[in-house]
Amino acid sequence: MQRAPAQRTAWVRGAGPTGSLAALALAQAGWRVHLVDPQTPEQLLQRRRAYALTHSTQELLLQLKLWPHLSSCCHPFRRLELHDRGSRASTLFSAPEAVGWIADHKPLQQQLLQACRQHDAVEMHIGAGSSPSPNPMDLQVIAEGANSSSRQALGIGFRGFRYRQSCLTVQVRLQTACGDDGTAWELFRPEGPLAVLPFGAGVAQVVWSAPQQRCQERCELHPEAFLAALNDALPPAAQAEALLDQPAWFPVEWRLAPRLGRGTTLLCGESAHRCHPVGGQGLNLCWRDVATLAELARQPELQARQLVRRYGRRRWLDLIAVMIATDGLIRLFSNGHRLLLPIRRFGIGLLDGIPALRRLSLNLATYGPAGMLLTGEWQRPNNQPP
Repeated sequence: MQRAPAQRTAWVRGAGPTGSLAALALAQAGWRVHLVDPQTPEQLLQRRRAYALTHSTQELLLQLKLWPHLSSCCHPFRRLELHDRGSRASTLFSAPEAVGWIADHKPLQQQLLQACRQHDAVEMHIGAGSSPSPNPMDLQVIAEGANSSSRQALGIGFRGFRYRQSCLTVQVRLQTACGDDGTAWELFRPEGPLAVLPFGAGVAQVVWSAPQQRCQERCELHPEAFLAALNDALPPAAQAEALLDQPAWFPVEWRLAPRLGRGTTLLCGESAHRCHPVGGQGLNLCWRDVATLAELARQPELQARQLVRRYGRRRWLDLIAVMIATDGLIRLFSNGHRLLLPIRRFGIGLLDGIPALRRLSLNLATYGPAGMLLTGEWQRPNNQPP
């Protein structure tokens, strides 16, 4: 009688959105998972961010049977207005179901942690002093974020640079009739992009890029003065009437680990890469790491070292392409160089005049160039079933 293969064990270090999802993906692939994070659940929920989720992320969550649990905190937007203040060009992206979804960090993280607690194959070690006793493991996944101590302990660098820009983020209540039609905005301004991400019911998250000193100064303004400055930058259809939390800023970096694993340990999410938040690529890029890990973890014939090597090869093209693209967007649009204005006006004009080009650009943002080449997503309109 043939014996069933022994259950493989993985440690996931980092219980943020990417680490929690990686733990669930491994557990659903038949692994025994230890999810480890020195932060308490309360600390994990404190991050003040909003995420724009693409269709590739929805497909992953459907595959992992998590979408029914997470969809309640993911708010669809059916229109995306893109404006370039420098060239005065604009275009509109739209889709019948959703261009994408906006998720607030706190409820999304709560749902992911709850799903981990409820999964029989996930053992959680959350909070200081809660590290598991030493156990043999087949695979280690590092998802600790950009300042990962485990990555440093592996001797893997984190090469790149800090942008001149930082990002200011604040949650606002929009004026009556603004933001309830499922519209998001992306504005390219000389000081940096500004995004308005709607949660519905007149509430939205603003992500405002500008030089770091300017972000700091704006965060120190009196609320009324801050609101006036913000409304000067916002489009007329997305004016804010009240601040719902305290503005906060964070630095923006472009960084990439020169390798995505060593031995039986792999890097996932922001432990491996960081890019500018323009276009909402950050979490989607991290969760495409998880999608690749989930696919490889379901192959029992792969030894852990083989899995790590294959994971690295599979992720490189997508990472490089997206990170170069987001950096290029910032360099092209976050300046007032007169010679670039006709190029920007021409490019946005092409998007506005050719629907197929808009669909192609949406698919690029959704699946990444590598995903489109491998899956043939370039062949079908965005938001249409295969």
